[in-house]
Amino acid sequence: MARVALQKLGKRYDDGTEVIRNVSLDIEDGEFMVFVGPSGCGKSTMLRMLAGLEDITQGDLTIGERRVNDVAPSKRGVSMVFQSYALYPHMTVYENMAFGLKLAGASRDEVDRLVRQTAETLKLTPLLGRRPKALSGGQRQRVAIGRAIVRKPDVFLFDEPLSNLDAALRVQMRIELARLHSQLKATMIYVTHDQIEAMTLGDRIAVFNGGVIEQVGRPLELYNRPANRFVATFLGSPSMNIMPADFSVAADGVRKATIGAVTSFSLGQGERRVPEAAGAIGIRAEHIEMGPAGSLDVPGRTRLVEHLGEMAIAYVEIQGHSEPIAVKLKAEEGDIQIGQNVGLRFPPQHVFAFEANGTTVY
Repeated sequence: MARVALQKLGKRYDDGTEVIRNVSLDIEDGEFMVFVGPSGCGKSTMLRMLAGLEDITQGDLTIGERRVNDVAPSKRGVSMVFQSYALYPHMTVYENMAFGLKLAGASRDEVDRLVRQTAETLKLTPLLGRRPKALSGGQRQRVAIGRAIVRKPDVFLFDEPLSNLDAALRVQMRIELARLHSQLKATMIYVTHDQIEAMTLGDRIAVFNGGVIEQVGRPLELYNRPANRFVATFLGSPSMNIMPADFSVAADGVRKATIGAVTSFSLGQGERRVPEAAGAIGIRAEHIEMGPAGSLDVPGRTRLVEHLGEMAIAYVEIQGHSEPIAVKLKAEEGDIQIGQNVGLRFPPQHVFAFEANGTTVY
């Protein structure tokens, strides 16, 4: 396996469009790194640059000890698993997995040993004689992963490999990928727009936006201490509630936030900083307290309640903010009516403050 280093990488097309801008990142040997971000943010382009399928306009890419900017894809020591399975329909599972090894000149015995060994790891042995049309979506994706494994690459690249699967299969395949990484101890770089996949699979996550990395860190680090408003809202389901606010500090040191010049609440005392004037506050749905009308600081009225089995999500309108905010409740707390008046509390220790430019203030 190998360490991967990105040093001020950039990608610009001939028409001047810049899709990757000055990205630097070190990925450790054996690490599971996830690139996450919305469509068009540059994460898949970056993966293709690592694979050698896109030219690098600027910067240096190192895999192991080699600078590979100008090295052919087949010589980089990487294997890529695509969103589409890209299996040869006329070949059996065995033949699909063996094809790359045969092209590389491996002996018949070596091909057979590696294919059967990998098939055993991925529980594909009973399927080796089948063709792709006789396989389920999850089985086809395992074959595509197996085809990458048999080459024994230094780095595995995954480009949204689960996006074509239904919800139940995605959960199953996430478990399989986590088990596979633990077993192979391989360097893996995984692209997804699904923040649940990112949070459950990654040792670390790089959050992409507009061709740059907004923040890199361990999943809970990014969730609990986002660097800015974009990271705060992208990670988490439902998304973090964001409300434009004005900030003030009273003579006794109490910090206060005011939403829409109407709804005010305390952010507490002490060393905590707040923006000098206008900005925004953020709070996650699970941290908001809700009770009967008049019982808590912020009055509100329910607009919708989603019942999700073990929990419910209430969408509550408050004065001074145009969009209802999400409040996560236990299932037994979700017996409330649309249009019901309620009281909310935003515990100061769970409230994020953002500067006008989106930077988080702690």
